[in-house]
Parts: sequence; structure tokens; C-alpha cells
Amino acid sequence: MTTVVLALWLREATTALASVADQPRMEARRLVAFVCGWDAGQQIADPGRPLSLHQQAQLDHALQRRLDDEPLSRILGRREFWGLDLSIDGATLDPRADTETLVDLVLETYAADAAAPSRILDLGTGSGAILLALLSAYPRATGLGIDQSAATVETARGNARDLGLNARARFEVGDWLNGVQGRFDLIVSNPPYIPTGDLPLLARNVREFDDPAALDGGADGLIFYRRTLTEAAAVLEPGGVLAVEIGIDQRDAVAEAAFGLGWSISGQRADLAGIPRALTMVRLA
Repeated sequence: MTTVVLALWLREATTALASVADQPRMEARRLVAFVCGWDAGQQIADPGRPLSLHQQAQLDHALQRRLDDEPLSRILGRREFWGLDLSIDGATLDPRADTETLVDLVLETYAADAAAPSRILDLGTGSGAILLALLSAYPRATGLGIDQSAATVETARGNARDLGLNARARFEVGDWLNGVQGRFDLIVSNPPYIPTGDLPLLARNVREFDDPAALDGGADGLIFYRRTLTEAAAVLEPGGVLAVEIGIDQRDAVAEAAFGLGWSISGQRADLAGIPRALTMVRLA
């Protein structure tokens, strides 16, 4: 293998990444930072620095993974969510920008500081993204995140420690609401909501790199909504709010299920594409 300099590798990688990335130059630089430990400033300041054969081999391997449609966040093991730098692994759902819509809806719901939630429950917490974002926004709140995967819970705990939120965030292995103790002002969830039959139709970068258990919402995609709507009242304070992310074209079906189980829709928010993506619900009087 011939030794190459950084600028040459970046140029060739940027050209190759144009087929899979919206920002190929940025992704190429992030791969260099990941493999070599050189931030963007260092890369710009010294474009002629040579790559060792080991660095070049690692970079080429990472580049090929990306060209094979593996998400950049999976390669780096990190994802930015709502301004927070989070660790992710194979057991955690890759938190996406669409889910920030749910956080934004909660903030809109509790616009007055005096009304801010003090105890938050996050069902299917994954990396802890939603709960940690909300605890960042509400410095007097505490929260509990539940997930069925022990590996995922450890990742969420690590994220809380890294962000200095571990004193207010607790993460436990559990079966949704089964066994949850205490009462909460706010329950949030981005549940699995893809109908089982649609899983093979998902984009490859989702289908092959996200845990199916974090995606599969049962035959109609609504199993976890029904379960939450059935069980949440037992742990939700009077006047409390349930906030959930929903999939494309699920708004009416979730609303119908909610009404049938004693809830009403109190708010909704669309994502950047204009698709209804998050709902808040309250118990019917």
C-alpha cells in the first residue's frame, strides 16, 4: 500500500461519498477525526500530513462501510441529538432528527417554567436521548428510562454520566410499564411503530443497522401505543401528559385508539417534512 497524504485521501473520499452522503466533505473529515484523532482545524492546518499505513487501512475500511450504506453514526458510535453528543451501539436505536420533534412538542406543552414537569418517565429509552434532552431543558426534573435491553440501559447510563445528568437520570431494565413504581408528571415514548410486514421494506440503512426489536410495532404498528394507553394511567399524576412519537399516517389510528381507551389528543407537531410526528395526550375527565 502506497502512503498518501491527508489531502489526497480527503479528496478521493469526498468524491466517493457523494453517492451516499448529503455532505460528503464533512463526512470524510469526521471519518479522519474518528480514525486519526485530528479535528477539522488540524486537518485544515496541515493537509499535507502523511497517513501511516495503519491509518490509511483503517480509513479505507471505515469509508467502505459508509459506501455500503452503513450510517455514519453507526461507524462513529456517536450521534448528536438535540445538541447532545450521545454514544450509541448496536443495541440502541439510532436517534433521528424526527424524534427531536417530540422533544420540541413537550417544550411547547410546558411553555411556562412554573408548569415544567418534575418527574419524567421514558418508555423504550434506547440511548436515553429523549429523557436526557428533557432533563437538560428542565434542570429541576428527574427521570426514569425503561428499556428491555440490558446493553441499551448501560449505554444510556453512560450517556447520562458523560453529560453530567446521572444524578437526575435513572435507567432500568424493564418490560415497558410492568413493575414501574411511583408516579410521573410526564410520560414520553418513541415506541416501536413499524408494522411487522413493513420491516423488509425499510431502507437498507435502517433495516440492516437498527435492532428489529426497536422497530417492530406488531401487525398494525400500534401494539405499544395500545399497551401504553392501557397501562399509563396507573403511574401518571392527575393532569399529567403522555407524549409519543408516531409514524407516517399513524395520527388518526393512534388518536382513535387513545379515545377508545379514555384519552384525548391535546397537542400535535409535524416534523420538518410536514408529517405529523408527535402527539400529546391527557386523560379524559
